[in-house]
Amino acid sequence: MHTPKTKVKRIPKRGHYDFETIATILDQEFLCQVGFVHEGYPVVIPTIYGRSGNFLYLHGATTSRMLVDLQKEGVEISLNVTLVDGIVMARSGFNHSLNYRSVVVFGKASLVTDQDEQVAALKVITDQIAPGRWEEVRPIKDKELKATSVLKISLEEASAKIRTGGPIDDKEDYDLDIWAGVIPIKKVLGNPIEDELRKKDQPLPDSVKQLLGR
Repeated sequence: MHTPKTKVKRIPKRGHYDFETIATILDQEFLCQVGFVHEGYPVVIPTIYGRSGNFLYLHGATTSRMLVDLQKEGVEISLNVTLVDGIVMARSGFNHSLNYRSVVVFGKASLVTDQDEQVAALKVITDQIAPGRWEEVRPIKDKELKATSVLKISLEEASAKIRTGGPIDDKEDYDLDIWAGVIPIKKVLGNPIEDELRKKDQPLPDSVKQLLGR
């Protein structure tokens, strides 16, 4: 949603406010940075998330400082996800940049109290990393549910910012004999390393095969 908070002020043409663009960026990642104020000072915590429809889900231990703080009524948060696609090297240090896709979300988190929704949310978070993994592992235990808090955050107040393309230099600098261009950045997954405590050799599960095939 386009609001005073979400409006992109620095190079506004890079701002995007449609849900499809925001959701597409969020679905490419699983790690976010959550900013909030704890006991009067600002804190930024990295954590795993999962998206389902118009909500992001976060989880953690019931004793987690972040989870305890964020479920309090009226606590405002800011959440960021950034994908870096390339290093943009210009003819001057001043004009160096990055190609990136990012999303910023503002709002308040709410505690998920319904057990069915809590389990569904944990599935969403697990499958955000490796789709299908939830069905491959053992069912979650009641004691694990009791030890876990799940929060949800609406995407109602969110925006995306995207930079693509090459360097943008000062007009007179294009005549300089200096290399300029873009160095692409790609996330690469390594070969799976089996748990040394496995009982026997096991084939790769479908979730891992799908993850490696992305």
